[in-house]
Amino acid sequence: MKFSNMVMATVIAGIMSFSGVVVAEDINDQPLMEKVVQQEPLNKVRINWDTVPGAVSYRLVITKSNSTSPEAEVKHFNLVPVNGFELNTSDMLKAREYYWRICPLNYDGIAMDGYTAPKPLVEQELNPEAPRPTTEFDEMAYSPLYPVFSWVPVDGSGAYEIRVSLENKIAPGKYKVVREMTTQSNIYYETGGYTWPGHYMWQVRSRNKVGQPNTEWSEPRYFDVESHVRVAALGDSITHGGGVCNVPPSYAMYSWEYYCKVPIKNLGRSGDSVQDMAKRFDQDVMPFTPGMLIIMGGVNNFRAGEDGWDTIAAMEQILAECQYHNVIPVFVTATPINADLMAKVPTIETPAWNWKEQQQLLNQWIKNQPYHIDVTPALTDANGQLKAELTTDGLHPDHIGKKIIGETISNYLLTTFPTYNLTSKQ
Repeated sequence: MKFSNMVMATVIAGIMSFSGVVVAEDINDQPLMEKVVQQEPLNKVRINWDTVPGAVSYRLVITKSNSTSPEAEVKHFNLVPVNGFELNTSDMLKAREYYWRICPLNYDGIAMDGYTAPKPLVEQELNPEAPRPTTEFDEMAYSPLYPVFSWVPVDGSGAYEIRVSLENKIAPGKYKVVREMTTQSNIYYETGGYTWPGHYMWQVRSRNKVGQPNTEWSEPRYFDVESHVRVAALGDSITHGGGVCNVPPSYAMYSWEYYCKVPIKNLGRSGDSVQDMAKRFDQDVMPFTPGMLIIMGGVNNFRAGEDGWDTIAAMEQILAECQYHNVIPVFVTATPINADLMAKVPTIETPAWNWKEQQQLLNQWIKNQPYHIDVTPALTDANGQLKAELTTDGLHPDHIGKKIIGETISNYLLTTFPTYNLTSKQ
């Protein structure tokens, strides 16, 4: 599952606003804002809309009026994979009069719901000069150990530069660049975990086809790395986050931690086997000295055909590490998969024929541990597979599935450890 949720995903957000110009008298009786807008050539509009839960893509329609009739359509774009789009309007002489609307689509490109009401293009971001980040770290209890940086795709971009800076503790407000990355996608999965405590800032800018910057750096976005957390979660992509094939872990609604009343540090890494998780213990878990560790993995093992006892042996390594470091281990059962839906996704390998047997063996071991959480029954259909209504790709639970997992874990922790004050970060 090395591809995990890294399969083409992107998202955008933003609304342009004008502020504070007041004119006492205007001889043309025309609002100043309107005059300024009309004086500037309209070359590009960044259109933004709210993420539709469960949507795999969108159909974007540009119309010459607020009419919804087919005759009003000027342009349309099918299978837009994110909730935003940079529209090149340099050849649209009447673009300021145009409207837009969208329709969410499922994996097969079929409408999930009706179109939104038409809205004026000029109410969106006009001639944006920099990419717009779309990460939602501020909606997460903690920033993930392996953050995923995402932004609105830039029209005409050939590649992107990302820079991450760390604030100087002695001189607050001063930042030093600590990491620089490049990518051709509008989503970047950080391969190096952030364990050094501090206040971080990240930005992105676009390069054109010949490698020259063609935008400014984006507005800074921030995240913090703590020296200690009370509860952390070690896992694979199901813990890391993301869903519906396209939405990356940078979106809170597709992470089960988002639905927990207990603040949990996300130590998940997409593509991990349980052996990978065990190898990461010292470098990824212990820097945060958690008192409790949620352990959830195994899907990548049994779908690849690994013998369940080998997976259990790796789980026992994690258990031994927890015992050695005086960390309370709380094991979570491995979620099922849906082989029929997985077969529809070209980037996902066909699971082993005996995956259910190995999953059940692993889960039985988990349920024999002193502290364990069984999330499997609520996710499983009558045939032992992941319920079709809870997944798009057959491998990863989508937002409703993540909500079930998060709430189940939260309820267990609060019930089992009532005196631990787990709802507090302190």
